[in-house]
Amino acid sequence: MLRSSWKLASTLRPATRDRVSLRWRLGGLLAAVLVIVALPYMVTRSGSTEALSANERVTHSSEVKSLTYRIAYVTRDSEAAIYRLIHGDRDPQLRLRAERAGHDVPGLLNQLHEMTRESADQQSLIGSLSATVNGRLALSGQAILRLERGDVDGAVDAMRDAGTLFKMDSLIDGIVRNEDSELIKRRLEAQHESFNSSLALLITAIAQVVLLTIVVIVSERQISRRLRAEVREGQAVQRSQLIVQAVREPIALLDTSLGTLLVNAAFGELYGLPPDFRQSMPLTEIGDGAWTDSALLQRLNDVLLLDRELWDYELVQRTVDGVDRHVVINARRLEQDSGGDPVLLLTLSDVTARALVEQQVKELNRQLEGKIEQVSDVNRELEAFSYSVSHDLRAPLRHISGFAGKLQQHLGEAADERSRHYIEVINDASRRMALLIEDLLVFSRLGRGALRLQPVDMQSLADEARALAETDAHGRHIVWSIAPLPIVIGDENMLRTVWQNLLGNAVKYTGKREVARIDVDVQRNRDGSYEFVVSDNGAGFDMQYAGKLFGVFQRLHRASEFPGNGIGLANVRRIITRHGGRVWADAEPGHGARFHFTLPSSDLAESFAQRRS
Repeated sequence: MLRSSWKLASTLRPATRDRVSLRWRLGGLLAAVLVIVALPYMVTRSGSTEALSANERVTHSSEVKSLTYRIAYVTRDSEAAIYRLIHGDRDPQLRLRAERAGHDVPGLLNQLHEMTRESADQQSLIGSLSATVNGRLALSGQAILRLERGDVDGAVDAMRDAGTLFKMDSLIDGIVRNEDSELIKRRLEAQHESFNSSLALLITAIAQVVLLTIVVIVSERQISRRLRAEVREGQAVQRSQLIVQAVREPIALLDTSLGTLLVNAAFGELYGLPPDFRQSMPLTEIGDGAWTDSALLQRLNDVLLLDRELWDYELVQRTVDGVDRHVVINARRLEQDSGGDPVLLLTLSDVTARALVEQQVKELNRQLEGKIEQVSDVNRELEAFSYSVSHDLRAPLRHISGFAGKLQQHLGEAADERSRHYIEVINDASRRMALLIEDLLVFSRLGRGALRLQPVDMQSLADEARALAETDAHGRHIVWSIAPLPIVIGDENMLRTVWQNLLGNAVKYTGKREVARIDVDVQRNRDGSYEFVVSDNGAGFDMQYAGKLFGVFQRLHRASEFPGNGIGLANVRRIITRHGGRVWADAEPGHGARFHFTLPSSDLAESFAQRRS
């Protein structure tokens, strides 16, 4: 009941796994927001970078074309100025224009060469262009020098050779065409990158919509689940409070000052609180001093401060009804999820009735021990009497037997028939009396001697008893059936006596059968004990006298029919009883008898049996 009360109290606070689930949900929400914000930024940034790179490549192609056209323009402009100088134009600017190509074109060629370093085709064309332009510039320089010397015809020839020997239009067109092809390819790449960026943006937008949808759905579900959980929690709290109030075991919830936060109806009823008690009250003021035990208060404070648990603290309290009650107190500390101070859960069990019963049981046990001691004294006296009588009877018996023998020798051949008969009766009676005394001594020893427990092979004992019984059978036809028998823990000599008595009786009481059948079997009971059964097809007995069967000197047949003194089965019962078993028999007159006895099992016997197998 205490554990169930603690479980009820634990339902008053949310489960730890709810907090873990909340942290996972917050982490998932933050991850979704991060994806929604970061993914478009990364895609846009990547698209912008690719677009800028494509634009730079397009601009580069335009610059290469412009620079090529500029080289061609500067070269032709210088040649045009030289032709005007040849025709007699004396404008001072013409001389500057004529010499401009020599100054600007080499630098422009080098710049063009650097700009197209990544293209092997362009490098080859630009190399050819450089050779062509340099040849034209050399001839243009010769033309200017001849004009300065007045050799107009030489200047014309030089200019004509420049146009004829060093044609650059095809090279200019080739460079421009290559750059146009590269420009088209770069524009296609830029379009492809733009398409990829647009597609990525579309996918990102779809992912954003999907994530937002998932976030909204999950949030809605979590909100609904939270609301349902709050409703269930409220219902659980209400049910817990109803259960706590309905429990007949007194329960109280205390604060750190051992003041009441909650008490159930059973607690209030036991200590005289009103049914609607809800206020806080120090524990020491409840029950007219029932809670003033200093040791108990110290233990309760230890539970609160050191987080120990108080188990089965027994206390006698005088409650408001004036009755001294025996109570068992249990307490443990409970932590609040809100982070507030811990509280103390206190449960009680009224064991007054149990204490009274235990007291009565102790008194009865004391009386029973006295009775057992008396019975033990009586048994010891009986055993001592039996032992003493057996020993004391031997001496006069020996005298009777001895003097009967001397009397027979003294009379000799002079003894008449009646005298010999009397002497024979005395000898037979002496022998029977000696056997009775010997059996009494055996019976007495079986009750007094200590058991020498050891593993005993019941198969060997049964075979040994069978051989001994067959020796006394004097050639009778006996059919034996002995099942495999186990190893048990017991006194070997005593158990040997059991088998000799049971198998000897089976042989004796089947003496009037032409074919005697004797069976020995064993079976395992549910409690693990062994039950041995010795069956025969002999004379049997009437079950209404079965109660006398195991008594001392009790016989169910006349001595003239079957010899014996009636003490063998009493020895069997005493031996089996001392081994913790029991013995009984069932039979039918003329149809044989079955003798059963049990012996408890033992782990040691099992290990020996396994080792033997």
